[in-house]
Order: sequence, then C-alpha cells, then structure tokens
Amino acid sequence: MPKRKMTLDPELAAETKSIVALAFRNGPIEDVHAGKECPNCAGKVEYSHITQDEMKNIMKRAVDTVYKLLWLKQNDPEKYEATLEFGNRHTRFWDEPKADVGEFWGSISSSGAGSSRCSRR
Repeated sequence: MPKRKMTLDPELAAETKSIVALAFRNGPIEDVHAGKECPNCAGKVEYSHITQDEMKNIMKRAVDTVYKLLWLKQNDPEKYEATLEFGNRHTRFWDEPKADVGEFWGSISSSGAGSSRCSRR
C-alpha cells in the first residue's frame, strides 16, 4: 500500500486543538503553569520542572477528559460538538498542527527525561 502524505485538515485541526484545550490547557497543568519558576533550574532541561504527582494528575485528568469526549462523540454527537465549540474559544490564536507523520513516529520512539528533580516553589 502506498504511503499517504499527511495534509492539514482544518476541521480535524480545530477538533484537535479543542480536545487539547479541554484535556490539558484548562486542567491541572494551569496550576503548574501558574507557579513560580525555580531560580536554580529554570531553563535547564536536565531537571524536571514538575513532580511525579503533578504529572500523574495532569495525565489522569487528560485521559479522563479525552475518554469523556470520545464517549460523547460516539453517544451524543450534538453535545460533543457543543463541547468542542467551548474548547475552541481558547484556541483562536494557537498555531495549526504540523502535518508530518515521520516526525510523529520519531517522537514516539524517542523517550527519556532526566530523573533529577528541582522544586518549583
């Protein structure tokens, strides 16, 4: 089967940005974002800038929200669309997604962040 080139679909891009806004931007990551930068480790990628508990909370909230959104998409399409409209209010000035399948698969295979910790507050 020939490879298909990924292109930017404006409707899918809007849906994606709305899901991200609902699952991440308007969730517990706001609490982390609102904190002060660590004066010792700010900008140093070898240090973690959030705790394991914060990351767990962020990811759990994201999974719960995406699950609810996908459930709505299958079971209540009208409410799903209304929810996406709400999410889209926060994404008007966001960049469009990059349409690069190779970059996507490359990012999945690479992993690893430093295990050092630095308190943010």
